[in-house]
Amino acid sequence: MLTRVHHVGIAVVDLDESIELYRAALGAELVHRARNEKDGIEAAFLRTGDGEVELMSATTPDSPVGKFLAKRGPGLHHVAYGVSDIGGALAHARAAGLDLIDSEPRMGMHGSLIAFVHPKSMGGVLTELVQT
Repeated sequence: MLTRVHHVGIAVVDLDESIELYRAALGAELVHRARNEKDGIEAAFLRTGDGEVELMSATTPDSPVGKFLAKRGPGLHHVAYGVSDIGGALAHARAAGLDLIDSEPRMGMHGSLIAFVHPKSMGGVLTELVQT
């Protein structure tokens, strides 16, 4: 069902500064940048070899990323796994007794269907499923 680790999401305070850090320190390549006013997030996807890192900053303090930064500070926000069938993956997760944040897939920042699994079901790590 899982195809691979799709990306890791990292909450940051200053998106531009963080993009430059990842470019300079790791040679990462910016491949996509988007803003979602509804979710209060601006994100940048950077290619790092065969993988991607999603840097996320809050556009409002009451957004999920804004609350995460206020509570925990910058750092690892989520791990995303590519799945070939997101509907099947959600059904499988539900059958396994996992607590889903998204009961139905929704459109993500990178133009793919996504759904989140609650961290309490996954060892304390917010898990994102991404249709690949």
